[in-house]
Amino acid sequence: MPTYGQSHFLRRALDSLLAQSLTAWEAIVIDDGSPGAGTARAVAPFLPDARVRYQRLPHNTGLGNALNVALDQARAPLIACLPSDDLFYRDHLASLRAALQDDPAAVLAFSGMRHHYNREASGQLAGVALQLVQCMHRRSELRWSARGELESDDLERLFWGRLRARGTFIATGRVSCEWTSHPAQRHKLMQEPGGGINPFRQHYQVREPLRFHTTMGNAIDEVAQYRAMRERAPTPAAADGLNILLAGELAYNAERVLALEEQGHTLHGLWMRAPYWYNTVGPLPFGHVRELPFDDWRKAVGELRPDVIHAQLNWQAVPFCHALMLATPGVPFVWHFKEGPFICLEKGTWPQLVELFEHADGCIFSSPEMRDWFDTVLPGLSTSKPCHVLDGDLPRAGWFGGERTPLLSAGGDGEIHTVVPGRPIGLHPHTVGELAAQGIHLHFYGDFTHGQWRQWIEDARRLAPRHLHLHANVEQSRWVEEFSRYDAGWLHAFASTNDGELRRANWDDLNYPARMATLAAAGLPMIQRRNAGAIVATQALSRRLGTGVFYDTIAHLGALLRDRPHMDALRQQVWSQRALFTFDAHVPDLVTFFRRVIEAAGKPGRPRPAS
Repeated sequence: MPTYGQSHFLRRALDSLLAQSLTAWEAIVIDDGSPGAGTARAVAPFLPDARVRYQRLPHNTGLGNALNVALDQARAPLIACLPSDDLFYRDHLASLRAALQDDPAAVLAFSGMRHHYNREASGQLAGVALQLVQCMHRRSELRWSARGELESDDLERLFWGRLRARGTFIATGRVSCEWTSHPAQRHKLMQEPGGGINPFRQHYQVREPLRFHTTMGNAIDEVAQYRAMRERAPTPAAADGLNILLAGELAYNAERVLALEEQGHTLHGLWMRAPYWYNTVGPLPFGHVRELPFDDWRKAVGELRPDVIHAQLNWQAVPFCHALMLATPGVPFVWHFKEGPFICLEKGTWPQLVELFEHADGCIFSSPEMRDWFDTVLPGLSTSKPCHVLDGDLPRAGWFGGERTPLLSAGGDGEIHTVVPGRPIGLHPHTVGELAAQGIHLHFYGDFTHGQWRQWIEDARRLAPRHLHLHANVEQSRWVEEFSRYDAGWLHAFASTNDGELRRANWDDLNYPARMATLAAAGLPMIQRRNAGAIVATQALSRRLGTGVFYDTIAHLGALLRDRPHMDALRQQVWSQRALFTFDAHVPDLVTFFRRVIEAAGKPGRPRPAS
């Protein structure tokens, strides 16, 4: 029985084991570093039974290692698993043992199971691997893949595949166990979009980088991605270095914060609970950020007394950052918000968002347009306190290295190749057909995203069978090499309806999409609608930097992209401006802003309300 933080389930599971018609068993409970003493207390009443043993590991090591620790102690010839949130029916062990005894060539027997409390599967549930609770296998020297090798919800990858090579798997055809469905199941914490690497990391408090690949998301190799960052020595603190508490969540390109540490500032982390898969929270896999404990965070922050709190970034973090602000009067507090005010309206957190802007000692807006929009919410906000503009998703400069790749369009057929890294927002299937008629190819990146856009892909391929191309996700270290071969890249394609009136602006108008930096890294001109007379953040930035391709119709776009001299000059312009799309380039101004906030917060003025 591997278990982590499931003390409220555990007694039910062990009770179902004690009720088995087959009584000749031994139970090895491996507590994989559960927080607190709840698991030990739940197991204690069962330990007088000599068949039950309990071992606690000092910290969480992962399902594979917990199972291997138990396998190393097992004495019986047959192995069954009872996850602590599942349960056996009375004849479960007896029926599995009988199946293996009847078929000496079989290495594993599996039962049917009840799932989702009122549904049953007579054998393996369609679409998922065999689950631990339904299986019994013969003991061997084989072991499960441990965390250092792979974390996955696919048990076939972790063990069953290797065992299957030894013999047959047979079914009892009887529903004799229950695979309990609840939000904290391991596979639900792992699978995007409800789970993912960040919810998984936070729940299990994983402090090392992961090799992570689930059945509902891209493969992620943090070991390779962050090796150089983790292995370098910490930067010595500068004489005037700041003690910065990063709070909330860091969204995309989270390793950008190391640019602050590399300038001699000391970083600490305190994170919101229950993040989305793309909301990066700690423990941070790239190191050099000291994590504060969440369970007693008020005490921890009080003992730390940071020079400044940098609270961020998206709507999910608003409730926690609001609570943190109220709990830390006297500590300079900066609120950095990106996405999105309209979601806060829908989710009911608008009051907390307004109070964050109203009572923070300093505010950072993701675009000038966002700043101006919030001045309509709290008139005079941007002149009432220190304010700054900085996109929240900028990557670190280290990802912008490498040589450019020759253009695909230089191959001689005269056709244009464009790229969309991520969701093709605003590009409808009929638009792809119009692009094809202009000899323009669309390369769509993101294999997990493809699964969410299946119907779109089918419809677009029907209209443009030769001009839509699908590609897997690309790690940051390969942005330049991979994307520089395209003529231009797509930002979100939308027609603004605000007619130059700020109060009519929506999120498309105010946002800087995270893909801007990806395209800039490779020197790609950024395709977007020419929203003449409208307030659009990407349009204003691209016009100021000379990085955009602005079109009215697809035919107009085709003419622009075929103007080789103009496009060559535009690509060179983007290449010359690309450093501005890195977080590192903005660190000096950000630190200067922090110092302004600290100085202003130390002066007499309106106090921040306390919790």
